[in-house]
Amino acid sequence: MQEVQTKTRPFELEVALSVQTYDIDFAGIVSNIVYVRWLEDMRLKIMEKYLPLDRMMANGYCPTLASTQIEYKKALRLFDRPVGKIWISDAGRLRFTLQAEIYHGDRLATIATQICFFVNTENMRPLAIPEEFWAVYRAGNC
Repeated sequence: MQEVQTKTRPFELEVALSVQTYDIDFAGIVSNIVYVRWLEDMRLKIMEKYLPLDRMMANGYCPTLASTQIEYKKALRLFDRPVGKIWISDAGRLRFTLQAEIYHGDRLATIATQICFFVNTENMRPLAIPEEFWAVYRAGNC
């Protein structure tokens, strides 16, 4: 797998997250499923800014998840105001890795890693990372 190394965090975004009353579990903390939703929201923000989903789909491909790993460091509760940071930490010929951190104030609450790849929308088969992705990645416009 070909790796691309950069000194910056490509595609990095910071996103304000909100805790809703329905996000709280029986123990009074944010439910683990909410973190998965927040990761999805942050991925969509990356696409909105750098690689619009509608344009990718019109070109016959879209990103897909292979795995998600979440490590909880500090519980979040109702009325907390978390902030998420997400970026691409690694990219190869077929897959790329998203790294995310969620903070409450200056304290790290969560670390997450997602492995992603692109699929052809007609046959849903994996394909090499599209040139459109590499153009943005290499240009450093992210």
